[in-house]
Amino acid sequence: MGGNKKKYRERTNVIVTTILAMIMIFPYIYLVLNSFATWDQVNKQLIPTNYTLRSWQWLFGNSTTSSSVDWLGAFKNTFIVATVATVLMLLFGVIVAYALAKINFKGRKIVNNMIIFQMFFPTIILLVPQFLMVANVGLMDTYTGMIAPTVMSLWAVFMYSNFFKAIPDTLIESAKLDGANDLTILFKIVLPMSKSITTVIFLFLYTDRWTTLLWDMIVSKSDKTITLNVLISQMFSQYASYPGPMYAASVLLTLPLIVLFLLFSKKFQEGMQFTLK
Repeated sequence: MGGNKKKYRERTNVIVTTILAMIMIFPYIYLVLNSFATWDQVNKQLIPTNYTLRSWQWLFGNSTTSSSVDWLGAFKNTFIVATVATVLMLLFGVIVAYALAKINFKGRKIVNNMIIFQMFFPTIILLVPQFLMVANVGLMDTYTGMIAPTVMSLWAVFMYSNFFKAIPDTLIESAKLDGANDLTILFKIVLPMSKSITTVIFLFLYTDRWTTLLWDMIVSKSDKTITLNVLISQMFSQYASYPGPMYAASVLLTLPLIVLFLLFSKKFQEGMQFTLK
């Protein structure tokens, strides 16, 4: 009797979980379906029945009524800016976090407290001074201007620092006795032990930078630097009569992030288990 109740609860949990998961992912399914739906069915049916590549052909300039905008160029710009910015955020985050966690220096506690304190500041507070600095040094409408203000992530420093503190100091001291310096210890010993937390930090940072809109709108002034999310925001009003291609553009924006999460899902789960401890 008890076994039947247990099986019933397990089946109920599976059904409820499946329903909730479908509710959560259906907006994206709707997005994908409408990007392939015939234009007379876009936004007309919950699940379209007729499909075509017309919206994607319009997006990439392979139809008679195609867009004159370089969507692939915008995708390339987004990839370059997000990738370079994320790599730099990880690099600086690792170095600063290791110094705070494993190197004794005067004022370390003050620096650590300042980092935690500044994490509570809304990012929009820094928008004006960042804009003035970028404009004054002539970096408007450049990759450097889009990347430079975002190369330091205090959240990444905080996450790495907490993880590094859990690494035994005896391991660090043993490596120093063997002649290794701090950079060698960091990149050859500590960092390889931090793959799971690095995956978590990387995915969150990359997603945040990939979907950044406000800063990119301020800095980008031409097609040579415009990112995909900025282009979509500009095109929605101009091409409101072409909802299918806008759905396709939205799929193009979100697809790389989904691929990344699928590729690193195992390490991501391991890293999240550590952060929730």
